[in-house]
Amino acid sequence: MDQILSTHVFVRHRLTTVWLERVWEAGFPSVEIFCARQHIDYRNKAQIAELGHWFRDAELKMHSLHSPMYTDDVWGRSGPHAVIDITEPVKAHRMALVDEVKRALEIAEVVPFRYLVQHVGVAEQEMDDRRWESAFSSLEEIKVFAGQRGVEVLLENIPNGFSTAERLNDLLAQTHLDLHYCFDVGHAHMTKSIEREFDLMKERIRSTHIHDNNGEEDQHVFPGKGTIDWRRTMRLLASRSNQYPLMLELKEETDMEHPVTESRRSMDFLAGLCKNNYEQ
Repeated sequence: MDQILSTHVFVRHRLTTVWLERVWEAGFPSVEIFCARQHIDYRNKAQIAELGHWFRDAELKMHSLHSPMYTDDVWGRSGPHAVIDITEPVKAHRMALVDEVKRALEIAEVVPFRYLVQHVGVAEQEMDDRRWESAFSSLEEIKVFAGQRGVEVLLENIPNGFSTAERLNDLLAQTHLDLHYCFDVGHAHMTKSIEREFDLMKERIRSTHIHDNNGEEDQHVFPGKGTIDWRRTMRLLASRSNQYPLMLELKEETDMEHPVTESRRSMDFLAGLCKNNYEQ
């Protein structure tokens, strides 16, 4: 499987070419850029142009973009208005939030990438029929806009009433949206059954997010620092090894001097488990 690193592991820092060079030097051929405005400001044409110029000459490729979750640069702490929720039932507000996703997608006009990873709703949100309809309208619009730029939208399983594997399958069945998935291992672990979530999503998985947690909180810790059984999990992921890459989506620890190097060590650990499973 291809090995990819999400820039989430250094999302607290402004994304510069120095960071991207570190990713390449650590042996990752591709990257997912996590779209947070303190990290990559999709409204800042100068920053996007700088990255575009670097990628044109670089061997590192941009695999995907994680859709923005907030309009501000402080993780939504400026207020509820900053949360990007494409299930917003008030049409005028929803359209403004979808426009934020479109602004991020315009990065593809400068730096081509294959996938946009999109959340449906926000964490711990309960199912609501009005929001269900809004999600369909938003995704339909985002899909068209993304497709015009050569980008495919992937829906991610997250811990809420809209985005379990079962709910995502229902959404696609009811709306006939032809979309694929990004399978988030850590989020699946929070449902208490990685195997079940994987089984429901496996036909449509085109990318992954790999991180660990305690089964209760969305911690994004390095593999082995939570409670996921990685031997069993890598056996699952290796069962469709030609269908998607392994992508680490980790959280930088406060005392960690070299997050990219540590990410490389984690990927080597997981790749080793894949190899052992294959040989068995």
